Amino acid sequence: MIERRMRRSVLPVVLSLVLPLAACNAGRSAMDGARQFGAGVGAAATAPLDDLNLRRAYIPTVLLQAEANPYDLRNLNHCATIGAEIARLNEALGPDTDEPPSPDGSFLSERAADAASAAALDAIREATTDFIPGRSWIRQLSGAEQHSRHVQSAIQAGRMRRAFLKGTGMQRNCAPPAAPGWFRPRR
Repeated sequence: MIERRMRRSVLPVVLSLVLPLAACNAGRSAMDGARQFGAGVGAAATAPLDDLNLRRAYIPTVLLQAEANPYDLRNLNHCATIGAEIARLNEALGPDTDEPPSPDGSFLSERAADAASAAALDAIREATTDFIPGRSWIRQLSGAEQHSRHVQSAIQAGRMRRAFLKGTGMQRNCAPPAAPGWFRPRR
């Protein structure tokens, strides 16, 4: 009971932190955070649809292929084809840990607005899923838990394949992105 009261009180606190930013030089950052929050409210409010297996996370084809055979080297005879496959994996998984973060030039106020928006959306998601009695059993019976495990397995296989391909590219003396970002090919 106390936990629910605390969750309900999170949204006003988050908004009270984000809205004053609009009055200072970081007003654009706060407005972007508010737009991000507004865009995510629908997904957070409909989170129970995931638990009932009425809405499923999409698994990209490249991850399903990686899950089926993470060490497949067919048609990957050149550095360019290895790099292209790694680019497909990066598109599905996001950047690898060996790649430097992109210089997005974001300000501290923008990062704060993003964090506040994410916290508020998490609070809404938790509040909407709390009302489901026996949520873990419902997830099991509906198949949502099994699908969630499949998604995580595909992500893990994609990461493993990307690491394998970068190692293969490094062995073949390829330049990044067909090898880790720090690797410099021998001449």
